[in-house]
Amino acid sequence: MDEIKYKPIGIIHSPFKKPKGTPRQPTAAKGIDGKVEVFPEYAEGLKDVEGFSHIILVCHLHLSKPSLKVKPFMDEQMRGVFATRSPSRPNPIGISIVRLVKIEENILHVQDLDIIDGTPLLDIKPYVGEFDAKEVDKIGWLEKNVHKLPTSNDDGRLIK
Repeated sequence: MDEIKYKPIGIIHSPFKKPKGTPRQPTAAKGIDGKVEVFPEYAEGLKDVEGFSHIILVCHLHLSKPSLKVKPFMDEQMRGVFATRSPSRPNPIGISIVRLVKIEENILHVQDLDIIDGTPLLDIKPYVGEFDAKEVDKIGWLEKNVHKLPTSNDDGRLIK
């Protein structure tokens, strides 16, 4: 298969200047404000986005180091990367569901942001509960660890 290449459509601005201390998930980033700058040539694509309370940011986790086994932040055991939400992936693509506060031209003001400042933005999708929220029967090894999320910030172990 040929190599796949993506061109960023924008950049994410947040208070987190380095991975260490960054919240691990949007739920742990409650109330954290940030901005998503969509490059002017893509601004036309923002038409009608203001009608959604939440959006999905798809980004390139540019500071992560690829690995197939990781020790997740909420566990002490090595796990296969595909059984985790770790940023250290063969293709470091991240997703984050954030609250859309307002749009000013090509700048989206968001809340609950768990992304490092300067992260390249690949795409934006509207979050629709009826499409995206699913009831789950099991959450694997996280079952005994999910309670740790509110206190589980990045400790810097998964960066280049």
